[in-house]
Amino acid sequence: MSREPVGHEPVLLTETCGLLQPAAGDVVLDCTLGRGGHAAALGAAAEDVTVVGLDLDEANRAFAAQRLHDAGIAHHTSCGNFVRAPEALKALGLTANVVIADLGFSSNQVDDPARGFSFLQDGPLDMRLDPTGPVTAASLLAALPERELADLIRRHGEEPLAGRIARKVASERLQRPIDTTGLLADLIREAYGARAHTSRQHPATRTFQALRIAVNDELAAVQTLLDRLGRALRTGDTSWLAPGARIGVIAFHSLEDRPVKTRFAALVREGLAVDLSSGPCRASIDETDRNPRSRSARLRVIRSTTR
Repeated sequence: MSREPVGHEPVLLTETCGLLQPAAGDVVLDCTLGRGGHAAALGAAAEDVTVVGLDLDEANRAFAAQRLHDAGIAHHTSCGNFVRAPEALKALGLTANVVIADLGFSSNQVDDPARGFSFLQDGPLDMRLDPTGPVTAASLLAALPERELADLIRRHGEEPLAGRIARKVASERLQRPIDTTGLLADLIREAYGARAHTSRQHPATRTFQALRIAVNDELAAVQTLLDRLGRALRTGDTSWLAPGARIGVIAFHSLEDRPVKTRFAALVREGLAVDLSSGPCRASIDETDRNPRSRSARLRVIRSTTR
């Protein structure tokens, strides 16, 4: 195996394994493989576990596949969006006993300036989880009318100064392309004005989140996955989801967590699932001290009651 470092610490790993509890012979569906941390831990939790994993980032998928291979865990991985997970399982003739979706992105992605996810280091304004995707954050900034850009930043970033930021971007792009993370972060700070000095987080945080969500169509993908999970439970479809399946989702901001909370609660009310996590499970103080990115993570787990 390549000696490339893992480059990512999976969040809520102990809690995830404890709540999802893979049993001997189970099939674990990891909808977002990343660097394979959750998949490797879940795959090693019991005998003869098979991991099926998907990831939009081919480099991460290949790394995770090699990691599972080296650990002696049976696995099938593919590069693609997790909304296609049911088809991936059906093609293999497998049904998932455990489903995990970590909706965050890997530390190796955010720490690489060339990927354009972070304003902490200057780099191209990209933000694609799938590097072959057609839309970048820079192309969005160049193409969207000011009003639509403000709406995007307000909707996906919950940014109260969205209008001011969009106005600043629209004015600046008449003079030069806005194609680097550093330039965009500077423009946002200028739009914030004096508020930049009193803001509890970096002024660019919400706008960068909004652009990343839009570039990767993240919220639509989450809604589609939840739709497919709910449909399987309501119709008793066991072609890809096994009876009694444990389903866990790790979200990192309210726009992701809100639909998970709502959909899971509806399934519990309908008697189609039980809540194993008793609401959101949060990282311990020890974990947040060790891995500050875990502070916003929220894990919700349900178990299907279908037979």
